[in-house]
Amino acid sequence: MPQHPLRGAGSLRRLAALLLLAAAVFLGSLLVGSSGIGVPQGAAALIGRGDEAARSVMTAVRLPRVLAAFGVGSLLALVGVLLQALFRNPLADPYVLGVSGGAAVGALLAMIAGGAAIAVQSAAVAGALGAVAVVYLLARGGGTPRLLLTGVVMASACGALVSVLLSVADSARLRGMVFWLAGDLEWALNPWASAVAAVLAVTLAVVVARPLNVLAAGELRARSVGLQLDAWRTLLFVACAALTAIAVVNAGTVGFVGLITPHAVRLAFRTSDHRIVAPAAALFGGTLLAAADLVARTIASPRQLPVGAIMALVGAPLFIALLKGRR
Repeated sequence: MPQHPLRGAGSLRRLAALLLLAAAVFLGSLLVGSSGIGVPQGAAALIGRGDEAARSVMTAVRLPRVLAAFGVGSLLALVGVLLQALFRNPLADPYVLGVSGGAAVGALLAMIAGGAAIAVQSAAVAGALGAVAVVYLLARGGGTPRLLLTGVVMASACGALVSVLLSVADSARLRGMVFWLAGDLEWALNPWASAVAAVLAVTLAVVVARPLNVLAAGELRARSVGLQLDAWRTLLFVACAALTAIAVVNAGTVGFVGLITPHAVRLAFRTSDHRIVAPAAALFGGTLLAAADLVARTIASPRQLPVGAIMALVGAPLFIALLKGRR
């Protein structure tokens, strides 16, 4: 009788360690910051005690930011898992579809026009949806390789437009534009949206884990078991585009999370079964981004660094280490 993927003692130990790490990062992100509130005062504020200023910082600033970090990180990691299964390409990440490029163009146009935060987010959503629609229409009927190539071309075109917009932008708005492009969780006006979307997306990914396993095994295998390839390609494309748009709107463009977390989970759990990889990668992605945000908030206190820059500094050597581990 086949063993359930999580019944092995090794998998359970690794999952428990990952949960403990996530809990530690979550509490550390809540209790540590640059506002001068110590750990005892922060702990008291979390349970409703202490002065009003400390409670306000904990509930109105730190908790939403931590939720946003876990939500965005989970979404990016999960999209990385889905796209690597769809394209059967270990280098696929959430930004190969041109979603982030379209969102960046829309957001920067709104910033140049002097729009408020809600206008910037709305423009980012419109740009992401527009880029997705163009990629889908151009790649329709051409299979997975054409979809991937079209997404890469769209991302490159949007990158060129971003460079033009930065060169013509007013110097007063340039810093905010650069921070958005580098990844900044201060744009997360509604962190619950990304957190709830991450939970729902992980649940859905576990439900459809079997088709994902078949897709990752190759097109011939998928056709031999009767999987509707075109329907699943379209479904995964739309799902990945929507999840990436939610993440980008809330945090700008944060790289490496969706690229390295699937590989790290597959190495740690020694499996490619998406019943394990999808939820574990989502949890690790949220933990990784929350830890990077904690460093971004405290390493140069009282100044805050872009979390995307910290993530890139950590992600590049981590990816090299993962490559060595695979070899």
